[in-house]
Amino acid sequence: MPLDAISLRAVVEELRPQLLNLRIDKVQQPARDQVILLLRGNKRLLLNAGANAPRLQLTELLRDNPAEPPMFCMLLRKHLVGARVAEITQPGLERLVRIELDVTDDFGQPGHRTLVLEAMGRRSNLILLDGENRVIDCMRRVDAEMSAARQVLPGLFYEPPASTGRLPFLEETEEGLAEKLAQVNPEIQLDRFLLDAYFGISPLMARELSFRACGETDGRPCNLDEAGKIRFQDAFFAFANCVKENRFTPIVLKREGVPFEFSALPVHQYGLAAETETFESFSALLDSFYEAKERQERVRQRGADLIRTATTARDRVRRKLALQEKDYAATQERDALRLSGDLITANLYRMERGESKLVCQNYYDEDLAEVTIPLDPLLTPQQNAAKYYKRYTKAKTAEKYLREQMALARRDLAYLESVLQEIQQAETEQDFLDIRGEMSDAGFIRKQGKKVLQRPSKPREFKTSGGFRVLVGRNNRQNDKLTLKDADYRDLWFHVQKLHGSHVILCTNGGEPGDQDITEAAGLAAYYSQAKDSANVPVDAEVKVTLNQSAVPEGMVFDLWAMDEASLLGNPAVAYNEESFTIPAGTVAKGSTVTVEAQYRDATIESEPSVLRTAAIIGVAGAGTAVIVWQGYRIGMELYEKYFQPTPEEDAVVEPTLESQMTDPIS
Repeated sequence: MPLDAISLRAVVEELRPQLLNLRIDKVQQPARDQVILLLRGNKRLLLNAGANAPRLQLTELLRDNPAEPPMFCMLLRKHLVGARVAEITQPGLERLVRIELDVTDDFGQPGHRTLVLEAMGRRSNLILLDGENRVIDCMRRVDAEMSAARQVLPGLFYEPPASTGRLPFLEETEEGLAEKLAQVNPEIQLDRFLLDAYFGISPLMARELSFRACGETDGRPCNLDEAGKIRFQDAFFAFANCVKENRFTPIVLKREGVPFEFSALPVHQYGLAAETETFESFSALLDSFYEAKERQERVRQRGADLIRTATTARDRVRRKLALQEKDYAATQERDALRLSGDLITANLYRMERGESKLVCQNYYDEDLAEVTIPLDPLLTPQQNAAKYYKRYTKAKTAEKYLREQMALARRDLAYLESVLQEIQQAETEQDFLDIRGEMSDAGFIRKQGKKVLQRPSKPREFKTSGGFRVLVGRNNRQNDKLTLKDADYRDLWFHVQKLHGSHVILCTNGGEPGDQDITEAAGLAAYYSQAKDSANVPVDAEVKVTLNQSAVPEGMVFDLWAMDEASLLGNPAVAYNEESFTIPAGTVAKGSTVTVEAQYRDATIESEPSVLRTAAIIGVAGAGTAVIVWQGYRIGMELYEKYFQPTPEEDAVVEPTLESQMTDPIS
């Protein structure tokens, strides 16, 4: 809900003793509709002129500023840095605040500036005035085309918004209220009567007065007896006295823990259907109430152009891919073209120029079915046959080309889908800069001549209940860096199955994470993905297997890995002869257990199968269809007791049974 006049009055009265005589050290504009004044004493005054949440407050929330400040911010810095707060006022019960500032110009002469916040919904504005009440500039310029009644432009004298003509409710008397109540339509709702007759009452407070008088929010004057009218008058003037005496209580109303209203005065109309939370100050209340909404709004504003660019590119790739798939499907019928050429060639003896079709038997059909082949009458039979052969060759060549192009299009489509997911999860200005740079490098955004200021970006970091660090990538670049460079081979890697999402690394540092730690990491992988709002999210993981060199006996060397899982055999991603390899995510069937054995040979022998020995055993669990809860992938090294040197006469060595030597596999 927007800040009403009464709540704004409460905020002004709260801020006045805290801000008077403080000097402005810095001016920031973290968003298009927000300005923050940093004052002495580490106070941060937020002035929001956004349509959805116009307000004035002290804030504890830190906001990321753009790499280049907007022009309005630069103007405010020029005029306000070093200024002293002389007064903060709210004229009447207007949703308007004037901050009077004493300044010193470039020549050391004292001067005056006024910063006006108009907190009026979609007409909200932030205006800087000079000592003569002229507009220096404003956040939102209003010309004659936008409003014929009132313009707000640099150089014009400032005129406050026109009054509504209604009586401010603080000026009402008992006789005036009784007279208005007697003359009003008895069927009109009391809250509507208050809103139509008085200025400064919000819809929430109007319903509250109706509730206090009638016991319901939609009460009517016709339902009021003499006692009811007295109750209504008492509630009205008690409400007015609280405002006059500045007896405010910052409260937030919640449903199932979610805030939906706030007020400067107690609210009873919701009964048990709402919870009430009281705050120490209105500034703390507004920080709490608007934090999530403000973050979403910043993402919407900053990401709007990126979303538009990525969406346009994605739709273009989709259309391109659809056309390629259509053309590819046509190439699959090329054998019919070759057949037509062959049949024309076989029937040249009975064909003449000028024929529009050839009716003949299909010699390639067991039943010798009759076929009709269209011909170009302007061509000779030989030329018609050559035309079909040419079309066949062209289709054959196009098949290979289209297959490559479709693979590229699908790659681009998957990338753009991941970018859209990143934009939805972006939280800071640097996040958007990173995404923009990433899209620029990928060729989806034209590179600008002006270099954008880049700051080092760090992944999101969390702590599990067991104290393990969890790193979550913010974008594709960071995902690759986390997985390929930063992660240790002992760390655990998480990612949602077949959906776009962040790479999640559970940093073990050689420790053994518990089930709860792994579940929490898997939950983060699900949260920072396209399946954020899903009840059941499949999470898959790839497994990196690395040989423990310290476990290899002296004189022996690694030979290759042996596995009993058919899905891994012949997989090009698995390097069987490398000391470290990765089992791709999703290659192991649900519920399966894979035994991986590192085999080695005597260093003095080139490659003799008779001397192979098992050096390591690993149990690998397949990814299920729900969030994974694995003990983790790790190599358990188990060595045989003593290895003997084989004699030359030995043709083979019988190895011990594997089951008796391996650790319990994880399933």
